[in-house]
Amino acid sequence: MRSKIPATVVTGFLGAGKTTLIRHMLDNANGKRIALIINEFGDLGVDGDILKGCGDETCSEDDIMELSNGCICCTVAEDFVPTLEALLDRETPPDHIVIETSGLALPQPLVRAFQWPEISTRVTVDGVVTVVDGKAVSDGVFASNLEAIDAQRKADENLDHETPLSELFADQVACADMIVVNKTDLLGPAEAEALTAKLTSDSRPGVHVVKTSMGALPVEVLLGQGAESEANMAGRDEAHHHHHDHDDDGHDDHDHHHHHDHDHDDFETFVVERGEIKDAKAFAEQVADVIREHDILRLKGFAAVEGKPMRLTLQAVGPRVDTYFDQPFGANPRATRLVVIGQAGLDHKAIEAALKA
Repeated sequence: MRSKIPATVVTGFLGAGKTTLIRHMLDNANGKRIALIINEFGDLGVDGDILKGCGDETCSEDDIMELSNGCICCTVAEDFVPTLEALLDRETPPDHIVIETSGLALPQPLVRAFQWPEISTRVTVDGVVTVVDGKAVSDGVFASNLEAIDAQRKADENLDHETPLSELFADQVACADMIVVNKTDLLGPAEAEALTAKLTSDSRPGVHVVKTSMGALPVEVLLGQGAESEANMAGRDEAHHHHHDHDDDGHDDHDHHHHHDHDHDDFETFVVERGEIKDAKAFAEQVADVIREHDILRLKGFAAVEGKPMRLTLQAVGPRVDTYFDQPFGANPRATRLVVIGQAGLDHKAIEAALKA
């Protein structure tokens, strides 16, 4: 049976940096064919033009579909599911689907839509990525331009919920598989750390909170989370109910015009090599412990298991580790080689020692 096509839901308020994040992802897609469904209502034409102008084979105009009938969570049956079906029915379906929601969308109803019979066997939610305006949230206002969000709300005739921003933000955090704190260049180190710690405590266990500026996240961090989010809705509801509401006190906006060129300086990758391992299950548990201890984002590679001719492939996203035997080593040397990916500042020596133990 054909495997399901992964879909990433990108949520966050207007101005948080969702489009910048997606544009950076497309510019660094490394040949992966990505289709986009855009629903940033009120800023739609701007987003569409920006993304269609990238001129890359991963984001041709045919691969970008705009939902302009209002908030995506309010028009699931009429708009979203048929649009998704149209993408899946193509002669050559995309490798990955990315959905940019309206900043007013409640992500949970959208994720639940992936359980609909028409699409449930064909597509899965690879992960929900919540983009946060670090400066605005640190200031207690959630978005840098509250007037624009109010105008967006008034312009959407199909919007059937008047959810306060604090509750919308809580829902976006509770539903997230990854939280991206954007615009960290506008925060001091102490502010950034305090915000990261707060968001980590407010989110579900195992959810990574990553810091960036200008949406510069490596594609291998953003895509390929394998969360199957639609199969774990109970945990997201529970996280929402336990989320501590922030004080939406309507501070004045801070208008910043900082333009920096950001690459992947905030992330690092290194390789750990070791000899054969004795037990596949025990090693997977060891890897999970190392990931938790050192806050590693991704770990992937293969291992040689004593007495086994086949190579053990290992893929880890956060503390979730998947392993399977894929192919014989053949003429290749029997060795264990793991690629570690995380935010800058990883303790290479300690991680290497722990993986070799």
